[in-house]
Amino acid sequence: MSAGGFRTVRLLAVAWVALWLGACASLSGAQRDRAQAIAVQGRSIEIECQQADACAEPSPLRELAAEAFAESTPEAPRHYALILDRGPDALMARLNLIRSATTAIDLQTFIFDEDDAGHLVLDELLAAARRGVRVRVLMDQLSALRHVETLAALAGAHANFDVRLYNPVMGQALISYPEYALAALCCWNKLNQRMHTKLLLVDGAVGISGGRNYQDDYYDWDESYNFRDRDVMVAGPVAHVMATDFELFWNDKRSVPVARLDDVGRYLLDAGVPPLQLADYRHPERAQAMRRDASDPQRIDEALVAQAIAVGEVRYISDSPDKHAGIVSGQGASGSLRELIESADDEVLMQTPYLVLSSSAQDMFRQMQEREHPPRVVVSTNSLAATDAFIVYALSHKYKRRYLREFGFNIYEYKPFPADAPIDLAATRAEPEVPDEDALPANAVSFPNGVSRSELHRELRDQYDRRSAIGRAQYRRALSREYSALRFSSRGAYSPVPLKGAGVRIGMHAKSLVIDGRIGVVGTHNFDPRGDHYNTEAAVVIEDPAFAQALADSIRRDILPANSWTIARRDKPPVFSGLDYSLGKAFEYLPLFDIWPLRYATSYEFVPGPDCPEPLPPDAPGFRACYRPVGDFPEVDFGLKGFTTRIFTAFGAGLAPIL
Repeated sequence: MSAGGFRTVRLLAVAWVALWLGACASLSGAQRDRAQAIAVQGRSIEIECQQADACAEPSPLRELAAEAFAESTPEAPRHYALILDRGPDALMARLNLIRSATTAIDLQTFIFDEDDAGHLVLDELLAAARRGVRVRVLMDQLSALRHVETLAALAGAHANFDVRLYNPVMGQALISYPEYALAALCCWNKLNQRMHTKLLLVDGAVGISGGRNYQDDYYDWDESYNFRDRDVMVAGPVAHVMATDFELFWNDKRSVPVARLDDVGRYLLDAGVPPLQLADYRHPERAQAMRRDASDPQRIDEALVAQAIAVGEVRYISDSPDKHAGIVSGQGASGSLRELIESADDEVLMQTPYLVLSSSAQDMFRQMQEREHPPRVVVSTNSLAATDAFIVYALSHKYKRRYLREFGFNIYEYKPFPADAPIDLAATRAEPEVPDEDALPANAVSFPNGVSRSELHRELRDQYDRRSAIGRAQYRRALSREYSALRFSSRGAYSPVPLKGAGVRIGMHAKSLVIDGRIGVVGTHNFDPRGDHYNTEAAVVIEDPAFAQALADSIRRDILPANSWTIARRDKPPVFSGLDYSLGKAFEYLPLFDIWPLRYATSYEFVPGPDCPEPLPPDAPGFRACYRPVGDFPEVDFGLKGFTTRIFTAFGAGLAPIL
C-alpha cells in the first residue's frame, strides 16, 4: 500500500474509533439537564452593590453615548465614532466600558484565550456580574478558552453570568484530533460554519466591533508576534441594531449553554462546579497598569475621547445565524460590502490580512476595471514575512498577476518589522530592562574579567539591543485556530515563516474599506471566500468624510515605504517576454501544477534620493527609477517554509474556498 493510501486508511480508522468513543461518551438529555441544574445551583446570587446603577464607574466614553442619544432624532441620528488602532487603547476602552455598565454587557467573539489579556477581560466581566450587571458571553466553539475546567467554573460562576458556545462540533467544548477528523469526514460544512462576528455591547448604548479577539497578540501583549489590528467604537442609536443582532445569535439553536456540552456536563456531573482557577498573570504589573489606566478619566479623555468623531447615520451590517441554515435574508455582510465597493467612482482603499478573493469578488473587480473610468483600487495586506498564515499567502501569491493586470490593484505588503506602526513595543515586555550605569557597583573587582562599570553597561545595552524589537530571536506560537478547516494540520501549518532577522514581529489583521474618501468601513470580513460562504461576519459602515479621512490616513500610514513593500510587475526578461507572460498566465489558471518558475510580480523597496523625494504608485512613470526589487519573499529565510509556499502556490488552489 502506498504511503498516501496508508494515511487514508489510518484516518478512517481513527475516525471510526472517534465515532464509537463519541457514541459512548455522549450525555443523555436527562444528564444534560442535571448538569445544567448543577451549574445553576452552584451560581452565587450575591450582589455586591445595591445601587440602581450597579456601582458603575463614570466613563467619558459612556458620556459620548448619552450625548449621541440626546442629540438624535429618528430622522437624523447622531453618533460618535472612535477608531481603535492601538492595541493597548483597544483593551483600555473595553475595560472602561465594562466598568461603566449599569444593566447589561453582551460579548461575542471568535477567539477567547486564557492568556493575560483574556484573563483580564474575564476578571472584569465577572466583577461586573457580581455588582449586578447581566453578562452574556458567546464564543465560537473551536476557539473558546483552553480548559474544560474553566468552562465548568464559568457555567456556575454567578447568576448574572452566562456563557454559550456557538456551533459546537461533536457536542463538546473541546475536541481531540480523532473527533476533528470525524467531523471533517462526516460534517464538513458544519465544521466550517464558524461565528467570526465580534462585538462588545454595553447597556445597548455603545459597541465595539472590528478585527480583535481576546488574546494577547491583539493588544500588543505577546512577546514575539502581535497583530496590527483595528476596531471601531460607536456610541448612539446603532447600538440598538447591534443588540438585535446579538439576540439572534444568543437565541439561535446553535448557541449552546456550556453546561449542556458533553465534556463540560460530564465534568459537572462528576465533580460539581469547580472554583475558577486561571493561570497567574505572566506580567501582573502590566495588567495592573492597564486596570489603573482604564479607571483614569484624564487618560481616557486624552487617549480616546479626544479622538472621537461626531458623525450622523451609522449602519451595522451583519450575517445572521440563518446563514448557516442556508437561509438567505437580505444581502448579508458580503453582499452589502460588494455593493459599497461597486459604488466607488474614484478609489477603493482596502485593507485585508489575507488577499484571497472569492469568485464573485473577482468578477466584481474585473467588471469595475472594464469601466471607461475605473476607480483606483489600493490594497494593504500581509507579506509572507509578516503573515501568520503562509498557506493563505501562497494562494494570494498565485494570483498576483491577475490582481495587478486584470483588476488594476496597487498592492502593498506589510513588513514584519514596520518602522512606523501603531504598535506599543514596550507593552510586549520583550525588551529587558537595562540598569542605569550609576546603579552598577563602582568597584571594578565586582565585574568579570576586571571590566569597568562603563564597559559592563555598554555590554548590557548591547544585549538589550540584540534582544529588542529589532533583534530578538524568538518566534510566535502557531495560531491555527484562526483557520477552522485546517485547525489540526501540522503544527507549523499556520505559523509565521522563519526570517533572516529576528524581533517582535507584526502581522496585519485589520479589515477595513474606504470608498471615494466618503465612506469608511471597519469590520470582521477578510473579503475572502470563507467570509462569503462559511463565516458569519459584521461591519460598521459610516458615511462621513471626516471619519473616512481618518480611516484612510490610518491605512495610508500602513502602506508607507517604512511599513510596506510595493508589489509590481517584475522586469521583463530580455528574450521571449511575451512567451513568458503567456505561459505564466496559462499555468496560473491551472488548479494543479502551477509550476511556472517566473512569477509575474515581485516586491519593491523605495529608494529615496534627490530625484525620488516621495514614494510613487507602481503605475507611475518613474517608479522603476525610484524602487529596487527585493525578491518575491523579502526578509524570509527561505528554507522549508519558503519551499512549501511554492508548493501551495502550485497545488493549493482547491483550498481557496476554506482559507
